[in-house]
Amino acid sequence: MSEEIGESKEGERKTLPIEKGYPIEQVNDIVDRENQSKRYYRPLYTMHKWWARRLGSVFRTISLYTLIDDPGSMSIHDAGSDNQKLGDFLDDQNSLRDLVNDVDLGDPDSLWQLYNKDVRVEDKRVLDPFMGGGTSLIEASRFDASVVGNDLNPVAWFVTKKELEAGKTDIGDLETAFDRVESQVKEELTDHYSTECPECERTADVMYYLWVTELDCTSCSETVSLFKDYRVAKGRYGNKGKYNILCPDCESIFLVDDWRSECVCDCGNKFVPAEGPAKGAEYSCTSCGQQYSVMDAGQEQGGYGSRMYAIEYYCAHCDDEGRDRSVYKGYKQAEDVDIEKYEEAVEEWEESDDLESYVPSQEVPLGILTDSTAFEGSIGGGHNLLGHGYDQWTDIFDERQLLCLSKLISAIDDVEDQNAKEYLLLALSDSLMFSNTFTIYNRQRHNIEGIFKTNSFKPQKEYVENNVWGTEYGRGTFLKSWKKVLAGVEWAESPVERYIEDGSTKKTEPFNQPVGEDHEVHCGDMRELEYENEFDAVLTDPPYYNNVIYSELSNFFYVWQRILLEDEYEYFEPDTTPRADSIVANPAEGKDETDFEEELFQSFSKIHQALKQDGVLAFTYHHSDAESWGELLGALCEVGFEVTATYPVTADTNRATYKLNEGESVDFDIIIVARPAQDRQPISWNSLRRNIYRTAQKTRQRLEENRDLSRGDIGVVEMGRCFHEYSKHHGKVERAGDTMTAKEVVDEIYGVIQHGSDIGEIDVFLDLLETPDASYDDLNKLSRGTNATPERMEDMRLYRMDDGFTLGTWEDEKRIAYIQSRVDSDEEVTDLDKAQFLRYRWEHGKSVSEYLGKWEITDDLRGLCEGLADATGDDTYRNILESRLSDY
Repeated sequence: MSEEIGESKEGERKTLPIEKGYPIEQVNDIVDRENQSKRYYRPLYTMHKWWARRLGSVFRTISLYTLIDDPGSMSIHDAGSDNQKLGDFLDDQNSLRDLVNDVDLGDPDSLWQLYNKDVRVEDKRVLDPFMGGGTSLIEASRFDASVVGNDLNPVAWFVTKKELEAGKTDIGDLETAFDRVESQVKEELTDHYSTECPECERTADVMYYLWVTELDCTSCSETVSLFKDYRVAKGRYGNKGKYNILCPDCESIFLVDDWRSECVCDCGNKFVPAEGPAKGAEYSCTSCGQQYSVMDAGQEQGGYGSRMYAIEYYCAHCDDEGRDRSVYKGYKQAEDVDIEKYEEAVEEWEESDDLESYVPSQEVPLGILTDSTAFEGSIGGGHNLLGHGYDQWTDIFDERQLLCLSKLISAIDDVEDQNAKEYLLLALSDSLMFSNTFTIYNRQRHNIEGIFKTNSFKPQKEYVENNVWGTEYGRGTFLKSWKKVLAGVEWAESPVERYIEDGSTKKTEPFNQPVGEDHEVHCGDMRELEYENEFDAVLTDPPYYNNVIYSELSNFFYVWQRILLEDEYEYFEPDTTPRADSIVANPAEGKDETDFEEELFQSFSKIHQALKQDGVLAFTYHHSDAESWGELLGALCEVGFEVTATYPVTADTNRATYKLNEGESVDFDIIIVARPAQDRQPISWNSLRRNIYRTAQKTRQRLEENRDLSRGDIGVVEMGRCFHEYSKHHGKVERAGDTMTAKEVVDEIYGVIQHGSDIGEIDVFLDLLETPDASYDDLNKLSRGTNATPERMEDMRLYRMDDGFTLGTWEDEKRIAYIQSRVDSDEEVTDLDKAQFLRYRWEHGKSVSEYLGKWEITDDLRGLCEGLADATGDDTYRNILESRLSDY
């Protein structure tokens, strides 16, 4: 029988709060806000890009509900004070135990009171073998847990290493190192990004140079600028509702009301701004109209040309004089002096042989994200980077960017403090996303989008050259990235927590527990980890099929980081990041979903080995269809886990749409909780099916009565409870003599969740048959939450009380007499009536063929006979229906 996960009995494994309930509503409220303001909620996570990073609020809650299981080994501290003031927060010592014990499915919020408190736990050891950007480790360390992380990717290792070291880093040392770099290169870098202010004619800072790619017409040799359209940017400040556009003839920039309609420039040129020469993969000549493939023309012409056409500037002089924003910050045409400044930078770069060692020398490796046409199979998001002529990583940058970046990294290399040098390198590496020729201008928001707006390498026909060092405004500069690093380090030393109270976001005082006080991180294949029975919890976010090809994307950062880290860490000695051992479906490695599933299975085996027997695995996962769920559940169970809970959580990025109920779609990731399996008992499918029905119905009722959740959210929680029922019997569920697979059971569970369950009198009767020394109390318990009632079952003669509690089996004369009367009077007989009546006649040597010919032999009747055989051990039930052929 199914029991709700609850208080542990003596000698049993302690049930953790996260297995009893999870505050879905509260977490989703915070997730929505944190997703919009990551740099304020947890600035540590914005120091450097990592893909598919889960939000800190999610893993803080997972840590809270996973690590806090023993009130005697935890303490609560006043924010901003070293003093433990438990009495100020709680009425008495027993209240803390109540917070832990009162968590349940219907009301998990008791422990939520500690979300915004500086809580510490004792003697907890946590592992994340797929640490990625390190979110799980950082959040667990804030509870004073000892954390161990691992990742195959050196970039992930380096980013997480610096995040975990931030709590013990002296901000003054960083500022001193930055000041040295600033004094060394700022002036010459910023000189490359200056222009004449069109208002005051003094020197203004260039925020962005706007460039367009060019090709020659294959017919008339006219040079064609590959504009999709001639918009520069949407109007702002006093010009909202209008558009800044570029005249394709004289290249002046002016405002129009409607960029889709024909307009006239002051030069007399009439044109429609919406009609540029580049459409999708082709371009057309503005002179003769010839159309041709962009990539084919680029290959034939030995690459692309490019031309600067506009500048977004900021004039500090106009700003200081109090002029309007539309004056001190705006757009201007690129003039000859601006183009000459670039040409000077190109010439300097070509003559700076001493700086070549400070830019990457590696070729872009062939991969699914660099040439998706080279392999069978596709994962989406692939672009033919190599086909467009980007053979080396330096091809993604223009000469002025290479000049400025090499000077900057050379100055960073001169810093003697290795820790400070690495944080400066982290800032430079992060800024690379916005200092390359794949950066584009967001015309609606008036800012730039970096190379990884999508998880791919996408060559651009129009691109932005960012100010490498940075100015007052702008995005993605080295200066802005450095400020993010400082903010992250400051937060790591004294973290604050944002929470919601009465609908408003509030912030705590700084906690005294810094990030990463007890940590270690490793770089390598997690399948080579040799931990055994060491960890209380594994908190992680494992890879998901081909969602992100980390190894290929991260090469963009790796080749730059390697310049300063190659001699420091062995992980940065190879030319590229490791790819073959990445656990992901990647056609470039000849690895499909089957390979991914096998490698994930191997990973779960290592996790199981590393966990203590009473440990817990909690991980987030991009949820998918029934088939992939069956594979995941099967892998977990096969290596020795049992799933004890699942919960939906709003995803921070790339939200998945999941239909758990007809007509309703829900966006979320899923938290999966699993424990090392205890002794698994054999069970018939019919018995398990009834347990699943009851579990799903009971779960749904409790959630609908007590929680404000969508039907889809409820379905996910139902699923976890049903998975738990199955996990206790994995590999020992028998149906018609065959062992059911996890996939087969998941299909059935989906049906229960999508279409509901209908537990009636026959189901309760079968449960009673399986209950040793069944009593009237058992009948009452089993009837709760079902469509069955003891009164109705008594009317059906399924039990009687005249001589104690007696079940109405085929051997009970009163039960058979009841069935016989219904058969004789042609009243409706249930499948149970039929099965017991046939069993009775068989036992007494009477023919059953008359009734087998009269009654329809349905799948339900066959299933019931299987269920009766399972419940009673009487295999005669399996043979009754087959006797029809022999009798005839």
